[in-house]
Amino acid sequence: MTNGPVVYLIACAAPPARDLGTLVTLVHAQGWSACVLATPSARRFLDVATLEHQTGYPVRSEYKEPGTPDVLPPPDALIVAPATVNTVNKWAAGICDTLPLGLLVEAIGLELPTVALPFSNRAHAAHPAFVENVARLRSWGVTMLVGPDVYALHEPGTGSQYLDRYPWHLAVQAVAERLSSD
Repeated sequence: MTNGPVVYLIACAAPPARDLGTLVTLVHAQGWSACVLATPSARRFLDVATLEHQTGYPVRSEYKEPGTPDVLPPPDALIVAPATVNTVNKWAAGICDTLPLGLLVEAIGLELPTVALPFSNRAHAAHPAFVENVARLRSWGVTMLVGPDVYALHEPGTGSQYLDRYPWHLAVQAVAERLSSD
């Protein structure tokens, strides 16, 4: 925990989520606080205890009980990494069936700096809905870090071979730029 901006790190169910601690370290190096939220499916990729120790906050996946105080401070920015095709498509459709999606949908309305770093294979990313939804989210102010200049897409079934190339640092750089311009 630090005294700087609070950045929510939203992890989706993709192999890079196993290394989410790398993103926490990069966020802390900026002097920011990090809070981890995970889609329900992403929890199986995470070392929850280590992330809670590293951030000083519980890892949340579920909505809190009505009337109970939130255990996390409000966010100043959000990073979705790894972002899956499923989450991107639901987010663009305004679906709030999980806590992370509810926060992402709300972030657009609150105009919070939000950065997404998808992790997808080439076939999933080529689906017209994903392509359209990336453009739609960009038009709503979301920084979508996707394309061959960001991260080369892999063939189906080979993603785990490319985890060392996942550019966590680009998400942090993009949030820094967004926070400094707001």
